[in-house]
Amino acid sequence: METVTLNDKLEILLDGSVTTPRGFTAGAVHVGVRTDWDKLDVGIVASEVPCVAAATYTRNRVPGASLVVSKQHIAAGPVQAVVANAGCANAATGKQGMGDAAEMCRLTAKKLGIDSEAVVVASTGVIGAYLPMGRIGLGIEKIELSADGGLDFAKAIMTTDTRPKHIAVRHGGWSIGGVVKGVGMIHPNMATMLCFVTTDAAVAQPFLQASLKEAVDSSFNMIDVDSDTSPDDIALVMANGLAGGDELHELHVGAGAFAAGLKHVCTHLAKAMVADAEGASKVIQATVTGAASLGDARLAAREIIRSVGVKTAIYGLDPNWGRILSAIGNSEAAVDEYRTKLSFLGPDGSEVCVFRDGAPMSYDAAKAKACLEPRDVMIRVDMGLGEGAATAWGSDLTEEFVRLNSVYTT
Repeated sequence: METVTLNDKLEILLDGSVTTPRGFTAGAVHVGVRTDWDKLDVGIVASEVPCVAAATYTRNRVPGASLVVSKQHIAAGPVQAVVANAGCANAATGKQGMGDAAEMCRLTAKKLGIDSEAVVVASTGVIGAYLPMGRIGLGIEKIELSADGGLDFAKAIMTTDTRPKHIAVRHGGWSIGGVVKGVGMIHPNMATMLCFVTTDAAVAQPFLQASLKEAVDSSFNMIDVDSDTSPDDIALVMANGLAGGDELHELHVGAGAFAAGLKHVCTHLAKAMVADAEGASKVIQATVTGAASLGDARLAAREIIRSVGVKTAIYGLDPNWGRILSAIGNSEAAVDEYRTKLSFLGPDGSEVCVFRDGAPMSYDAAKAKACLEPRDVMIRVDMGLGEGAATAWGSDLTEEFVRLNSVYTT
């Protein structure tokens, strides 16, 4: 397994997944939820023992049936498994959709010998279509769970993703593993995504929820592909405590390391989503410093990477910095253009300053354009107003994005 050590403390397992932590198994099958897809599309992640759970959800006001059922189950107490499908969102499907979501939980619970309320269900894909429950039911029965099944589960939740997205980290006696899907309908509002994270650490629920919220705010809520959100977005963490040791809580000496590990997992997965965005040729990284507050820094950074004008300019290798400045002005963050500095960064760390102190700078246009040529494009803005700093990641907007989304259901 490929590993990297971060700060001599956090070990990064680049090949890790949701089955890296102790006591978790996973598996997946192909049942043909969408008959035009020949790929894994139904998967399960299960823990040997009940888990403390925390979650964040889409803010979309028309939530999918699976999300409604899952919120009820997570609120009811410990969870022990996730069952998920790709190809059909089970959203805008009325009472039948609610019944189908509950049935997926029941079938999974029966397979595992647990209570159905201990199962979280997730669906992603086409909105307004019913789940093929006959095929899904047979598929759930056939799933073989194993400690090596995390990658198959990551593949089973993919829709227009071109590759599975997964990672794990280890620190001392515990580890955290995660998988995510989502490359379209992605916006900084809990994004269009399914994210499942597991850990064998013993974690108090309030601390787990607070750590997840902070991790999501600095990762999944700082990305954008197309300014859309879906009815099914969820980020779920399950902690089974099988690593032993003291229960982690806000005042525990190990709390900071756990929060940092969870944040690293979420940030890695969020950036992987943008790197695989539908039709994208670039990843745009916007770093804002000197904002009046953290909230303002996040507002400005998110507005830059969600701007259609910025996205199309980056795709065309056009250093049209006026669009970036305009996006900042639209962000509702406090701005003083006479204190603002805007630059493009080259892959070698060189800086091309294009705007400063309220006026355009004299710069080499060829050097500015060269900053836009790599796959990763870096924009830096110093607001000159305070200590707030944040980074957001977005994709460019291409003809291929339009093509993919013009034929998604046909």
